[in-house]
Amino acid sequence: MMIRIFKNANELSAAAAEIFVQAARDAIAAKGSFTVALTGGSSPIKLYQLLATPVYSEQIDWANVYVFWCDERWVAMEDDRSNAKMAFETLLNFVDIPARQIYPMYDAVQKPEEFAAQYQQEIKNIVGADGAFDLILLGMGDDGHTASLFPGTEVLNEQEKWVAAYYLEAQDMYRITLTAPLINCAKQLVVITFGEKKIHALHEVLEGTYNPALYPSQLLKPIDGQLLFLTDEVAASQLSYAVK
Repeated sequence: MMIRIFKNANELSAAAAEIFVQAARDAIAAKGSFTVALTGGSSPIKLYQLLATPVYSEQIDWANVYVFWCDERWVAMEDDRSNAKMAFETLLNFVDIPARQIYPMYDAVQKPEEFAAQYQQEIKNIVGADGAFDLILLGMGDDGHTASLFPGTEVLNEQEKWVAAYYLEAQDMYRITLTAPLINCAKQLVVITFGEKKIHALHEVLEGTYNPALYPSQLLKPIDGQLLFLTDEVAASQLSYAVK
């Protein structure tokens, strides 16, 4: 695990954009395609906006990029709560990526559990039987959750499924998420988290007692890949010198 600390969210986002571009270029050069799972929420918005600008977008062969999501609220893509809607409005509408290579986590016809099984099969078809994404972008909530792996939820114990759908009582809605076993197969995991509200969770995740039922981001332990936390000086303010 590595951590990089930046002065502010703008510098962090620029570094994340460089990481994204390099991962894409390396993967396409090595095997002809780049597979990525995007994160939602507010943390990656600046990153996606940067990637949509020519200085970054023109460095990527988008015709060979395959886009999935880490998690999603089970809402229509027209809904403002949709992670996919946000990604299209900040990035995907501005780059030349074939629509058939974009895999939103929603289907108006199927039930969430049925769709999760289908999504898992699509990952196997595109990413491969080993489930090793070239890059997975993640955020971390104020409570230490990542993707839709929330504290105290049964999905934290999932060992077989790559994709799971479940009803989250606290939010009165279904969520669909990549599970920890699949996430940890990635070649590169990048966690974007910044701001005052993340101080406590980041400290507990990186330096607290191991208790993923309370701080699910502690489940991030790549099997054969890299784990990188990108954060800012504020969020990292309680971390020890050793971790920094």
